[in-house]
Amino acid sequence: MPAVSPTRYRIILSILGLLLGVVVVGAVVLAPSGNSTNLPDAVEGFSPSDGDIVQRQTALEIDLRAGYSLVLIIDGLLIPAADVDHTVQTGKYVFRPGSGKAIEQWIPGFHVVEIEYDRTTGLPDPGSLRWSFRTQ
Repeated sequence: MPAVSPTRYRIILSILGLLLGVVVVGAVVLAPSGNSTNLPDAVEGFSPSDGDIVQRQTALEIDLRAGYSLVLIIDGLLIPAADVDHTVQTGKYVFRPGSGKAIEQWIPGFHVVEIEYDRTTGLPDPGSLRWSFRTQ
């Protein structure tokens, strides 16, 4: 059996390395982003996401564009603004169940979240969004 030259090994390894690079780049470019929800312009994000299964100590977070306010409704219950932490500069709203709040703890099962939002300055831009998640 004839000996294989080191140059041939280098060529084969280079081709395999290039193919691996093409596969990695293709996976990064063509893979879905993981966020299939088309959000309204005013809503930058929310957590837990639609359909998520989370632990009972999870906080509900809604990130609106700055200059928007929201009304939060969970399982048909209007959550008072005093129960929701709000950072005006970033438009982030956080609700954590707790003692003395409208919801004291997450009950295991499905929860439906509805938000109604509107611009606080300038022309009105009302909208709403609804999603659900499950606690264990």
